[in-house]
Amino acid sequence: MKLFNLAATLLVASASAAEKFNEIKILDGHTVKSHVESPLPHTYLSATALPPSFTWGNVDGEGTSYLTHNLNQHLPQYCGSCWAHGSLSALADRIKIARKGRGNDINLSIQYILNCGAETAGSCHGGYHTGVYQLIQDMGYVPYDTCQPYIACSAESTEGFCQHVDTTCKKENICKTCDTFGGMGGKCTPIDYFPNATVAEYGMVNQDVDEIMMEIYTRGPVAATINAEPIVDYTGGIFTDTQYSQETNHIVSIVGWGTDEETGIKYWIIRNSWGEYYGELGFLRVEMGKNLLGIEGEVAWATPGSWTEVNYPCAENGENCHSDDVGYGKTDGAMFYVDPSKDVQAVQRRLQAHN
Repeated sequence: MKLFNLAATLLVASASAAEKFNEIKILDGHTVKSHVESPLPHTYLSATALPPSFTWGNVDGEGTSYLTHNLNQHLPQYCGSCWAHGSLSALADRIKIARKGRGNDINLSIQYILNCGAETAGSCHGGYHTGVYQLIQDMGYVPYDTCQPYIACSAESTEGFCQHVDTTCKKENICKTCDTFGGMGGKCTPIDYFPNATVAEYGMVNQDVDEIMMEIYTRGPVAATINAEPIVDYTGGIFTDTQYSQETNHIVSIVGWGTDEETGIKYWIIRNSWGEYYGELGFLRVEMGKNLLGIEGEVAWATPGSWTEVNYPCAENGENCHSDDVGYGKTDGAMFYVDPSKDVQAVQRRLQAHN
């Protein structure tokens, strides 16, 4: 086993640099921190039944993954949108889990969150995971990412080409397409009927290892805050260094946990949003149970409400899906999430199979 321990000579960032790096910001518009209706997993499961290792990236021990694809928040230019990446990837993963991995992956539009979440969720200069979930409930949907691909810009961004693009929350910045056959400068049309997903419930998990594991095992990955400065040079292994601050500045998702066979050290399996060249194909492992880097202190979850399985068929140029008289997000077929608390016996059967 390789234990990752940063060298004592690691340069400490200046106070101003640390402040600039902080990608966590709770906005004034984020007024509803939770919306919980269903029983939480720790109220109907026992942590003693959990397996010593489990990850949604390998649910059967044979490589079957229920995770959506990894992302890089820093392309095509720097954007402090980790909070949107961590929260939406966890939500998309939970949709994939509910679909039992069937069908094409449903990836949700991070750019839409940046375009429309400036008052509630965040921007390229920071945000918060539960703010994303409140925004989706307030707006009523989050489009799939083909509606609004990620460009790493928000309204106040000055990096790269951001000053030359419009990222305000208007129709064409929610969902649009541009006519293939219009040639250079072809007409772009807002789309009013588009595939989307919703959020049913969301909230925070107590700073309790067992409760976090039960939430992950039962319903899927969670979004979590972390102190990212000590892990910028992470190249693999289990991070075990206790000397660093638990004050957080970055948001990731936790997709599972493991136990090292040689040492017995238990660790979280964490997905970052720095690309697959980083760490262990975009993932890292951090020792569990010590709140290292603040990883266990602010853990958020959300359950999907519904997602589009059958779309309203739009023409290539989108003209038949654009109307001033209709609401957004019309679809012909949506699937609805069923919380695992509705069938506790099914969860218990899964646990028996893993043990």
